[in-house]
Amino acid sequence: MKYYIISGEASGDLHGSNLMKALYEKDANAEIRFWGGDLMQQVGGTLVKHYRELAFMGFAEVLMNLRTIFKNISFCKKDILEFKPDTLILIDYPGFNMRIAEFAKKQKIKVHYYISPQIWAWKENRIKKIKRDVDEMSVILPFEKDFYEKKHHFPVHFVGHPLIDAISNRKQVDVDTFKSKNNLSKKPIIALLPGSRKQEIKKMLSIMVQMADKFQAYQFIIAGAPSQDFQFYQQFINKENVKFISNKTYDLLSVSYAAIVTSGTATLETALFKVPEIVCYKTSWLSYQIGKRLVDLKYISLVNLIMNKEVVKELIQHEFNVENLEKELYNILEGKKRDELFLNYFELEKKLGGKGASKKVAELIVK
Repeated sequence: MKYYIISGEASGDLHGSNLMKALYEKDANAEIRFWGGDLMQQVGGTLVKHYRELAFMGFAEVLMNLRTIFKNISFCKKDILEFKPDTLILIDYPGFNMRIAEFAKKQKIKVHYYISPQIWAWKENRIKKIKRDVDEMSVILPFEKDFYEKKHHFPVHFVGHPLIDAISNRKQVDVDTFKSKNNLSKKPIIALLPGSRKQEIKKMLSIMVQMADKFQAYQFIIAGAPSQDFQFYQQFINKENVKFISNKTYDLLSVSYAAIVTSGTATLETALFKVPEIVCYKTSWLSYQIGKRLVDLKYISLVNLIMNKEVVKELIQHEFNVENLEKELYNILEGKKRDELFLNYFELEKKLGGKGASKKVAELIVK
């Protein structure tokens, strides 16, 4: 069969790559055309557009790039018609993908949505379009099944979280070997995960790296995103105990003592690696003011949302400053808070279900 997959972000590239592997296992004749990134490209198929060309963060940034976004939507529709897929697979990225779902449905192309848009957080009225345009929905968070089926009477498949597979299938990394290979000192590592987009990296790292002066007994390692060049990060590597490692985030997390993480999928990844973390987020004033009025959530990190309580500390907008970050970092480096985090992390993993999310989704799609 012919599959057309659309993923518009780094996390979608990861989940898309594992789904593609499962599709090739289930369907020996699979022909895949996709929008994604380096990880999906390594699996096979034909890359149409890289997510670097698609990722715009925040309301203000989206408004400034509307022309490019609509141009990409138009191109995508044309490309789908030319490819004539048996099924369209959409991975998160709702602003773009919901428009494509509507188009595909009119063309009588089967639409499978993998990783639901977060309509439980905002734009809940999107449920009408989902019911109209999506044939099958696979969700990865336990509370999403109740949200769709009990509140909106729309049947979905809870397949478990694909991160469990992505993390459990990787090779073990020896701490000393990792430090030696990457020219690091013997000090314990605090990982800095500032995100994948330039706008957020600039805002986050400028504050994160200031912890290096206050915690001299540790070394701070910036996790470089595959979508950004080393030259961009150089402006932040101006302290002796701040280093940079590109495209090895999982290896880095597996050997880290603690982490400071920008809100997003990385917060859940860090928790599944059992690394004590602080979750941070800062955007433009305009984007924050709009978001605050539209998003109805108690927490912003996936860890806290899934557990429905504050497991990890969240420092948002004006609260994300040097003073608060220093205080919270002390709290997770030793003592009661650190011990509590580990207990909550194990409970979190239980809630997320078992392994095999990608295989379950592939089976549903092929059937």
